Amino acid sequence: MSDVSMSQDRAGKVGFVGLGNMGNPMAHNLAAAGFDLVVRDVSADAVDAFVAAHPSTVAASSPADFAGVELVVTMLPNGEVVQDALLGWEGGIGASLPPGAVVIDMSSAKPSDTLRLQEALSDKGIRVIDAPVSGGVPRAVTGELAVMVGGEADDIEKAQPVLRVLGDPERQFRTGRLGSGHAMKALNNYVGGTTYVITAEALAIGKRFGLDTGMMIDIINVSTGRSFNSEMVLAPHVVTGQYSTGFALGLLAKDVHIAATIAEEADVPAPVLAVSDELWAKAATAMDPGADHSLAHQVWYPDDKDLTRGGR
Repeated sequence: MSDVSMSQDRAGKVGFVGLGNMGNPMAHNLAAAGFDLVVRDVSADAVDAFVAAHPSTVAASSPADFAGVELVVTMLPNGEVVQDALLGWEGGIGASLPPGAVVIDMSSAKPSDTLRLQEALSDKGIRVIDAPVSGGVPRAVTGELAVMVGGEADDIEKAQPVLRVLGDPERQFRTGRLGSGHAMKALNNYVGGTTYVITAEALAIGKRFGLDTGMMIDIINVSTGRSFNSEMVLAPHVVTGQYSTGFALGLLAKDVHIAATIAEEADVPAPVLAVSDELWAKAATAMDPGADHSLAHQVWYPDDKDLTRGGR
């Protein structure tokens, strides 16, 4: 308890930009830990609801409300939106931050976007680290997210009071230079997204053969095909027909495409990644990008949309 209090004293006010499915519970955990927050979201309803739950929170009406804030968390859809918040919105939040402030970008973004953001903020003496997360909404709620942190050691250390609240310290990984956290997150989500692709494909094939998809996923989950997706996505959401993971289709498609961009820039042949990128892009184009990502198989296998247990 004393460690937390000391951390809060050092951190002062904390800015939080992005109160979506992930950002809302993350900001809630910071408020519950006793941090004074300044929050910003394009949804006035999201801000109003958060302030109603945490009356000491300041709802930012302009970048000036972030004056004096030394740590700012961004949890936004992509790097372009992060840059708009820090550099574009009425002159940008970055214009109001004091020298030495650290922007903790926990969004999923292209490494190149993060490097451009740091370059733009360097003249003001503002530092950037990238700290994307994995674990989804459930671990955002419990504060047990895995965090992949890229940037300078001193900047990462300054961000620890916030990072220790939002993620499990044993699942915090220092990935290297600025941008490396975003690269790791994209590659992780490529692996996860492609595991979903092949597991859904197996269910569609098995269904045509005459196997029950519920039985299939039960067997996969005690066999060598088991994965996070088979256990946490296909089993509770696809074969039940719930489709409520809380992770948007467009976001996963974006992450897989970032991984494809990294592979291209690194000149690494990645034929499986290319196919996965194509499939997720197809799903995101055919469906609302805000749709739950677990619905994607319905685009790829339109004649076998129903993969529910016992479905036809």
